[in-house]
Amino acid sequence: MERTVPQTVSNEIDLYLRTYYSLLRTTGTIAIETLIEAHESMSSALHPEAASPSLDASALIYASLRLPPELVKTKTVVLGQQTSVFARYGLDVEAWQLTAAKARRRRAYFDGKDILALYISSRSDIDDIIPALTAFQIEWNKIHFALASSKLTPDDDLEVAAEGLGTTPGALDRLARAWGRSLPDVLRAIGTGPKKLGLRLLAGSLIDYRRAMIAWWGNIDKHAVDMDFAAQRIYFVSSNTHSLANLWTGHALRNTDDLLDMLVDLSDEQLQADYEAIVEGEQPVVPANFFYYLLKKYQERHGNAAQKQDEAEVGMVCVPSAHAFDLEAQIVPLNQVRPDWVDPRIVVDGMDALATSDAIILNIDYPLGMAAYEVLTHIAEHVHWVMGVYIMGKAATLNGRVGDVMIPITVHDEHTANTYLFRNGFSAGDVAPYLEYGNVLDNQKSVTVRGTFLQNAEYMGVFYREGFTDIEMEAGPYLSAIYELIRPKRHPQNEIVSLYGTPLEIGIIHYASDTPMTKGVNLGAGSLSYRGMAPTYAASVAILRRIIEREIEFLRDGSYDREA
Repeated sequence: MERTVPQTVSNEIDLYLRTYYSLLRTTGTIAIETLIEAHESMSSALHPEAASPSLDASALIYASLRLPPELVKTKTVVLGQQTSVFARYGLDVEAWQLTAAKARRRRAYFDGKDILALYISSRSDIDDIIPALTAFQIEWNKIHFALASSKLTPDDDLEVAAEGLGTTPGALDRLARAWGRSLPDVLRAIGTGPKKLGLRLLAGSLIDYRRAMIAWWGNIDKHAVDMDFAAQRIYFVSSNTHSLANLWTGHALRNTDDLLDMLVDLSDEQLQADYEAIVEGEQPVVPANFFYYLLKKYQERHGNAAQKQDEAEVGMVCVPSAHAFDLEAQIVPLNQVRPDWVDPRIVVDGMDALATSDAIILNIDYPLGMAAYEVLTHIAEHVHWVMGVYIMGKAATLNGRVGDVMIPITVHDEHTANTYLFRNGFSAGDVAPYLEYGNVLDNQKSVTVRGTFLQNAEYMGVFYREGFTDIEMEAGPYLSAIYELIRPKRHPQNEIVSLYGTPLEIGIIHYASDTPMTKGVNLGAGSLSYRGMAPTYAASVAILRRIIEREIEFLRDGSYDREA
């Protein structure tokens, strides 16, 4: 058999993991300062200049986007799974200021002084938060000491500041935008003093995570009063809470005049020119995707009450997160679909048959890492029949470009050391017709890593030599959960596991948001703008079409052709 399991792991990354998990055993506060040496030694691909005196602006931007802006004022970060955990330690966090990171869904509260509370859903949140905090402190202090030891002032212009900090004007401009401040305000904040963060884990047992999961599902049960999860067939989707809703309701496509009026009001010449180019056929962008982008802008100004009304019209139940980790859900009854409303790309022959369906789509805002395992195993305990598991998520690519789509058939999971082999319900032909930009690469090999910072060039090179080109965080945990859905025992460790012939369909689509083999090219280094919606909607269209086609087939024949 072809060797599929990489034979080498990074000792430096393993040391970093062991270091902070051993420190987290304490009931007190640990200093991020104690982790800096191990962080620098692992030579993270996202933080290549960690040990250098030169500013690594991309790493600071990346960390800043994944941490709440109140970190500027924070001295201590506390981690817990749900409100009751914080209350046990005398912290009434929900009375604090609710805040959020720009590029990471994680419930967070700030006490208004110097304590930041972050909700965690699995150990993957720890593997995400700690390296980001460490990178943030390292780069903050580089700028602080450069300001203190040079003639630089916060009011220096962009070019002078960039030269003094050993970076580029563009990088400093992106940093200011990531913080939502002007550059002088950013430098003034950093100039107030060095960053000396402390971290405290209030509860970290497996049972604590499962209690949080019970609270999360209880919230869904409370909102879905008309649903009988034990009796209805479920199509489980892990994606986001906007693309499926937009495609299913077609709200933006029925309100294009309002959106175009707003486009004029925005006075965004580039966006206006882009729209004109789309209309003239000079840009290969599906107009619907552009209107979905405008809808987001519209709702930032005017709210989303009109779309919520349309969602209710088709029976969609939207469940916000509450009192635990930030993971929203949507419940979509297939029998209330409006074929005259939906995005034309998901219209298939025989769609009217869905009126007799008793199946639902349960869509969740994709979780981070091991939370995927906790979510799916818990859901499976409360539903009767999972018809399919469809996963759409971001990934880094080692052989493609930002915006490409990868469809894996092999996943190596760093959490279990298992390599999963499975038949993916999607192929390139299911996605390519709906993708304006980029390539669709099927038959790929994916690796599920513990965290975005927890990779280095040597580590990724091992996987690349073994043919693994798709790096992400959720597929492995989901496949471990699927194993337990169909086998009479817990998932194994360090095995090659075949999931061929499963009674439920597995569909995994990743779109590339990072190219870590190219230094500094990640979502911290730029923005995809509305073009970034192309792979999201291409994947979402493929998932909804697949569910609709499978349900029509089931209603007609009472079963599926597994090889179809």
